[in-house]
Amino acid sequence: MSISQESPIGIFDSGIGGLTVVKAIRKALPLENIIYFGDTARVPYGIKSVETVRQYALQITDFLLRKKVKLVLIACNTVSAAAHEDVKARCGKIPALGVIEAGSRAAVEAGGKTIGVIGTLATIGSEAYDKSLSQLDSGISVYSRACPLLVPLAEEGWTNNEIATLTLKTYLSDLRNKNLDSLILGCTHYPLFHDGIADLFDGTGTKIIDSAESIAKMATELLTSRKIMNSEESTRKGNFECYVSDKPQRFQQLAERFLGEKINRIEIVNLN
Repeated sequence: MSISQESPIGIFDSGIGGLTVVKAIRKALPLENIIYFGDTARVPYGIKSVETVRQYALQITDFLLRKKVKLVLIACNTVSAAAHEDVKARCGKIPALGVIEAGSRAAVEAGGKTIGVIGTLATIGSEAYDKSLSQLDSGISVYSRACPLLVPLAEEGWTNNEIATLTLKTYLSDLRNKNLDSLILGCTHYPLFHDGIADLFDGTGTKIIDSAESIAKMATELLTSRKIMNSEESTRKGNFECYVSDKPQRFQQLAERFLGEKINRIEIVNLN
């Protein structure tokens, strides 16, 4: 498969949360063309079996490869935990990066031996971050906390009100007392709560690790090293194409909230 500097970056998630990764990529790499796929017909992935998640992930990967992408970014923590190696194998010579790998690496690079992780029940239950961090540094202590209510709050737009503040305080009070060196936001919805989380940990010295920003940094380094970054001579902003497997009510409104800009077109694709 031939790729060029102008070839797009493919990004996928089980639903809408991965658009925080799109936002981070567009900020870090504004000239890059991006194709996003959200599997809105089959979300959530967290309640599915590992084999089903792998099947879905490979179907989406095949779709992105048909679009001749030069890089695949797994913006879904559940897929990163269950099927990252499968996606990499399917991609062949096309690189594939995952948010768990990116967030873990960023936390280790930030220094310190005590790291907190917050995520969905499925992600925390998989212990994927624990394993990833341990592989990078066996001396790290990991404290994890599932925060399941944050996803519905984010999709309701309640990220900066009294309900959000009380929910964050309830979930994170114990972690705040652990003297964490860093805290990984282990769900692509959670960057929408960044300011509230940062306020809770203000004065503790804890560094907040946004896995969306972390994977954008890894993508930048990879494209640079392989010399396939889109030409800096271009002054045109990269194209953005958004595909979903179903377009539920309010999707456009939610998507624009996550992305922070207007989406002109959302196309439905049936992977089956």
